[in-house]
Formats: sequence, C-alpha cells, structure tokens
Amino acid sequence: MDTDIIKLAFKKTVPVLFGYLFLGSAVGLLLADTGHSFIWSFFMALFVYAGSGQMLLISLIAISAPLSSIAFLTLLLNSRHAFYGLSFIERFKKAGKMYPYMIFSLTDETYSILCSTNVSKTVNDGKLITYIAMLDHIYWICGCVLGAVIGQYLSFNFKGVDFAMTALFVVIFIEQWKSFKSHTPVYIGIFSSIICLMVFGSDNFILPALIITVSALMLLKSRPLAHKPQENTGRC
Repeated sequence: MDTDIIKLAFKKTVPVLFGYLFLGSAVGLLLADTGHSFIWSFFMALFVYAGSGQMLLISLIAISAPLSSIAFLTLLLNSRHAFYGLSFIERFKKAGKMYPYMIFSLTDETYSILCSTNVSKTVNDGKLITYIAMLDHIYWICGCVLGAVIGQYLSFNFKGVDFAMTALFVVIFIEQWKSFKSHTPVYIGIFSSIICLMVFGSDNFILPALIITVSALMLLKSRPLAHKPQENTGRC
C-alpha cells in the first residue's frame, strides 16, 4: 500500500476538497432542479468531470439541445485544458497505465495543485500525481451527489457558493508565489489577462489570454524558473 503517498496527496488536496464539495453541490442542485435523480449526477461527475462543462450540459439538456451543439460548445468551453496538458505530457508519462486517466482528470484545480507540488526524489512522483488526480475526482463526485440528494429533498439556497473556487485559487496562487524565486509567469499571466479582458470582454478573454501567456512562456523556456530552497522539515 502507498499509505504515505496517499496521505501526502490528501494533504495537498485539502483546499480542493472544500471547494469541490461546495461547487459540486451547486452542480448537483442544478441537475436535481431539472428533475434528474442523484444517480445521473453521479455518472455525470464520473464521466464528464468538468464544473463549467457540467453546468453548460445541464442547461443544454433542459432545452433538449442536439448532441452536435452540446459537443461543439463543450469543446469551446474546455479548450483551455489543451494548453494545460501540454506542460504535463512528460510528467504524466510517469503515471504509467494511468496516463490516459491523468489526461482525462486534468481540471483547473488539479493543474494548479500539480504545478505547486514539488517532492523529494524518494517519493514516486507518478503515484503522487495519480492519487492527487483521483482524490480531486472523488471530491467532485461526492459534491455533485450530495447536491443532487439535497436538491431532491430540501429547498436550499446556494447563491454565492461559487466564490469558494475563487478563494481556492487565491490560496494556490499564494503557495506558488512563495515556491518560486521568479515571478515572471505571474506578471505575464496578469498582464495578458487584463489586456484580453479589455479587448474581448469577460466572457471571451480566457482562451486568448492563455494563448498569449503560453506563447510568452515558451519563448522564455530556455531560462527555467528556479525554485526557492526548501527548509528540511523531515517531510517530503
């Protein structure tokens, strides 16, 4: 058993646990509001596993949208993950047979956790990233099912609960800021986002901002970012 690695993965994913339970519950409530049982919520979270994508899917199901429209809109909404995956191709190969699952399970939050996860050579990185991805997926499934069950039996107001994801990203951002000596990627990301927000608007700025940010970072690839030296605390 990989008890120590699982414990480390759980410790890394605790912020995602609370965020996914709340946001997943909101998705489950929306699905329950359309008349679907928690069983549908379980399978949607298991096989779709995309917060904004599931919300979009629920609204499209509610209006009986054609499958072609659902596929096209989902592709547009989640196309940013293609950029995330490019930076993890080699690292995901360490997961061995779980490589396809790592590609499937790469969400915004999992990506952020993996970026900020630096372990010693004594830890199997392939197993660690796999457990991180699996735990995040389990949290999301539990949140979606919980919300669907609550929605079936109780009237619950989840207004504003999506701020949990904003808070989660703030925490992860701070951790990454502390972990690297160079803050160049942060400045590039913020500058690109602001420019694209002004040019394309709040509904369409994410993809062009990602393209600009990834392109800029690729140009700087020859100058790898240095991690701050970690104090020896006796832990991985």
